[in-house]
Amino acid sequence: MLKVSFIEKNKKIIIIGLIKRNFYKLYLINYILFLYKKKKKIKSKLDNLIYYIKYFSKKIKKNEEIIRNYSSFLKEKLKINIFFINKIKNKIFEIIIKIPNLPFEEVQKNFLYKEILYKREIINNYKKKIYHWELGEKFKLFSTKKGAIISGNGFNVFFNKGALLQRSLIQFFLEKNISSGYIEYILPYIVNINSVYGTGQIPDKTYQMYNINYDNLYLIPTGEVPLINIFKKKIFKESELPIKATTYTSCFRRESGSYGSKVRGLNRLHQFDKVEIIQISTCKDSYLSFNDMVNHIKYLLRSLNLPFRIIRLCGKDLGFTSALTYDFEVYSPGQKKWLEVSSVSNCTNFQSNRLKLRYRTFDGKIKLCHTLNGSSLAIPRIISAILENNQYKNYIIIPKVLIKYMKIDKIF
Repeated sequence: MLKVSFIEKNKKIIIIGLIKRNFYKLYLINYILFLYKKKKKIKSKLDNLIYYIKYFSKKIKKNEEIIRNYSSFLKEKLKINIFFINKIKNKIFEIIIKIPNLPFEEVQKNFLYKEILYKREIINNYKKKIYHWELGEKFKLFSTKKGAIISGNGFNVFFNKGALLQRSLIQFFLEKNISSGYIEYILPYIVNINSVYGTGQIPDKTYQMYNINYDNLYLIPTGEVPLINIFKKKIFKESELPIKATTYTSCFRRESGSYGSKVRGLNRLHQFDKVEIIQISTCKDSYLSFNDMVNHIKYLLRSLNLPFRIIRLCGKDLGFTSALTYDFEVYSPGQKKWLEVSSVSNCTNFQSNRLKLRYRTFDGKIKLCHTLNGSSLAIPRIISAILENNQYKNYIIIPKVLIKYMKIDKIF
């Protein structure tokens, strides 16, 4: 969430940034500044009233009825002004939470083609590539039909060696995260409204989340939500940063409006498993943290020996809270398309302003932290990429790094 004081001082920069994101409700900026100016005028009156109330309170004696009455009159005016200030504060808050984060300078407004920063290709000479959902059925690994019987369309059941492959990937990712300095957490999958507000899913993703209406709770759309909320209202020492944390969770997304080939097989599920990493950094070091996370995800995908590429998102494609995002996409030879398996995002101080997540600098100043998040990695699409890229007529080759977990080198 942007700070009003920042908007007041940097109106032109904010408008340029919002246009870069294709956000054209610029009248909201002017309205916020109008309300903020109005609030400051009332605040000035409020301060004067408080001063005079204190002044006359000292002058009141038993028989000084006029002064007593005037003091009571000032107190009533004080209540009215406090009411109006709170009303303006609420209105500003209602508007400002709808404004997205500002993109970094290097982020372009739009691309005719995706901005590919890195690409790794691997050739499998077996030519008769088939879809991963056909491989799942052929080798008895998973079934979206069984998932549909239990829960409805968009759900899946892993079984046999498919379940083993998923569990092995989760273990591999977590172990590599931990060895890179990330602390593992096991977290709730259900969170309250304050948690999804803090990480920016509300109001942006309100209708894409599963809401438990009776208790006003939400199923998490990503492990980032409970993981970052652990540190809500925390003030770190500068020497304690960066904080590096990881978790494995199921994720739940309504994905309303999705249909066709995009949702076949494991492409898009309402419930899927994912390993998440986050970093909490100082404002001056968040770019270093971002590059550290990007290199870590790159290492994981190389370890699995998968073809992948890294895309820098343009302004119109950025998530609501992000100032900079790199997408990692793996190639699906059966479907002949690229599938996103991770997004690494630098959210600057956008989330930490909502979460009151701060640090004390070496010279004693209090500043907002920068938060970063990334998938390491989304399991279903990684499985689909492994199946399609490593397929042969009668077997699928297991990546070398997973053999120690699965105790097999091929799926027959």
